[in-house]
Amino acid sequence: MARTFLHAGVLGLVGGLFASGCAEPVGRPSGRAGGLDTSFLKDYAETRGFSAGQPAGASLTPDGSSVIFLRSGPRDVVRNLYEMNAASGEVHGLLRAEDILKGGQENLTPEEKARRERMRVSAKGFTWVNLSEDGTQLLAGLSGRLYVIRRSDGHVTPLPESKAGPAMDARFSPDGKFVSCIRGNDLYVIDVAAGSEKALTSGGTEDMPHGVAEFVAQEEMDRHSGYWWSSDSKSLAYQETDQREVEKLYIADARNPENPPQGWRYPRAGKTNAKVRLGIVPVAGGSTTWVEWDHEKYPYMAAVHWERDEPLTVYVQNRKQQESVLYRVDPGTGKCTELLKETDPAWVNIRADMPRWLAGQKEFLWLTERNGPWELELRSADGMPIKKITQGPRSLYGVVAIDQARREIVVAGASDPTESQLYRVGIDRGDAVALTEGRGSHGGHFSKDCNAWIETVSLMDGTVKQVLRGRDASIRAELPSVAEDPPFQANLELTTVQTAARSMHAAIIRPRNFVAGRKYPVIVSVYGGPHSNTVSASARGYLRNQWMADQGFIVVSLDGRGTMHRGRDWERAIYKDLIGPALEDQAAGLQALGAKYHELDLSRVGITGWSFGGYFSAMAVLLRPDVYHCGVAGAPVTDWLDYDTHYTERYMSLPEDNAEGYKRCAAPTYANDLHRPLLLIHGTTDDNVYFTHTIKLTEALFRAGRPYDLVILPGFTHMVPEPIVNVRLYERIVRYFKQNLVDSRPVALTRAK
Repeated sequence: MARTFLHAGVLGLVGGLFASGCAEPVGRPSGRAGGLDTSFLKDYAETRGFSAGQPAGASLTPDGSSVIFLRSGPRDVVRNLYEMNAASGEVHGLLRAEDILKGGQENLTPEEKARRERMRVSAKGFTWVNLSEDGTQLLAGLSGRLYVIRRSDGHVTPLPESKAGPAMDARFSPDGKFVSCIRGNDLYVIDVAAGSEKALTSGGTEDMPHGVAEFVAQEEMDRHSGYWWSSDSKSLAYQETDQREVEKLYIADARNPENPPQGWRYPRAGKTNAKVRLGIVPVAGGSTTWVEWDHEKYPYMAAVHWERDEPLTVYVQNRKQQESVLYRVDPGTGKCTELLKETDPAWVNIRADMPRWLAGQKEFLWLTERNGPWELELRSADGMPIKKITQGPRSLYGVVAIDQARREIVVAGASDPTESQLYRVGIDRGDAVALTEGRGSHGGHFSKDCNAWIETVSLMDGTVKQVLRGRDASIRAELPSVAEDPPFQANLELTTVQTAARSMHAAIIRPRNFVAGRKYPVIVSVYGGPHSNTVSASARGYLRNQWMADQGFIVVSLDGRGTMHRGRDWERAIYKDLIGPALEDQAAGLQALGAKYHELDLSRVGITGWSFGGYFSAMAVLLRPDVYHCGVAGAPVTDWLDYDTHYTERYMSLPEDNAEGYKRCAAPTYANDLHRPLLLIHGTTDDNVYFTHTIKLTEALFRAGRPYDLVILPGFTHMVPEPIVNVRLYERIVRYFKQNLVDSRPVALTRAK
């Protein structure tokens, strides 16, 4: 789940057969289905939420003269490679996927498919591009084959194929002379000029891969790579992962029983993790130097940095994630020197982007929650604190860029947790200048010298764009989008509500034909878990909720304790109890909303969400049927003993230390208490939240004699980007809420004796 338990945006990208006695016909959706106008859902699905055709993965050349980006058409997800001249705004194509595929299909290995699932990548064609440090070359991949593009004349050089297998996780060396990649389960380098390739590691297997991040690193630590170049291009650090003792879970394709099950190493809470170590190997070849730290005490390798003129550092954690250590590593000997240690009685959040070293390697930046809110520190090369850099936003989200020459940094943050803004901060001066304006979400990608930058914008008024700006934030050009515009904007109101205990942010979506004085049934769109907020001043993210509201509902979202950007204590209120405080806040916040806005009919409330939001929806109707009268739970975790170690134990501690908490937070515990309609949805090949979660809950409900509804998604994973099923799913969800909240009043609450 990571930052991510899963993005709420995945909801609506799945669908399948309904376990209600018959199969729903799957075909091209008509404009109307059972009284619902689904034409918007069709458009939304085929345009990927009106995002297909927008520039993606944009980056500036080192001198800021050009922008490299990927872009598909408005109704496809096949991305091609483009370059825009920063001065003129002129765009020309560099490489098309079709020129290589020539009508053929992309071929992805199971490992590459799994890696894209972890990265939430559903696009096709060119899904990534790597720019050389000097800006003269581009590296891109398609179907496991690598291509080098010379920017001066557009010449494309296919790198040689290999008997070792397709390439994965490829990138240039800092000097641009080599391309590194993973083939099979070993680390390779390719000499670009000579076209020759050699393996730097050997003997890698599925259970002992070299250079590949393990499952929990990819899914929960925001670390998707398992190797790192030295700045002089002479060495690489790589991880060796021993997962022979990690439990193997098998996923069978029930729709095609002739296919054998696929096995995946998946460490469930309380069980054995992969054993990871870090080695350093010369590009010229030779033996590996292994990095020395106490692996028994700190088994998690959370982050590794060895970037432009930076020393090699490794950030490690203990199993309970209550103690983390940053080490500086001597690449020649593998010896570690401790730079700093973070501790927390609940858990230490990982900052995968830290540390950030300043020129000369005499100082580095570090983000910490040691005193409560996130604070940015300047530390000396030996890890000793120099000062706090506290100017800028009230709530600090992270470091976006460093201007080494001017000793300035760009940070992201805001005074309002529903927004994200950018600020330039002087390290020595301590001043702060706002670079962005307009209520919404602002991000940035900066050139190496920070004299040019690309602003990504998603505003409260529905504006979505990417703008090339100068150092003074003046507009130079807008990156061209061919995306379709949505047929309407969300009727979004952001507000705050005060309960007896605390204030919370909330979002309200009313029907576009809203009638004042009328009461409407309510749908709560929920995530409710850590590292993901649902209330945002970015209207584009509420388009599907607007469609749901237009069917005769008011859709609301709230962010209670456990969510981001409200400080350490707010986030850690859920420690050892992932449902109690969060559900208490959601229920109290909804009651406060109803008191503030009388058009909300709190006698007819449904709740829906995906992943953690699915878990929350199921628990809401089980534990608070007095508040929630109907639920739709997509891909829910139902028993935390079946979810992965790093995520689960961070919030719930080890099972042996919190056995009662695990039971209290498991949905099957309350199977006998289901007295509201509940629709469960799950993909049979989900390798994040395994299908066993829904199986366990449905079995418990069946044994308890409690009725439920079930949508099975044959062959679908946790993220299923098929347009047709988007329509079918939302059609089904709204019908379910109409049936239980509109066509008939919620049944009287009864309790099992």
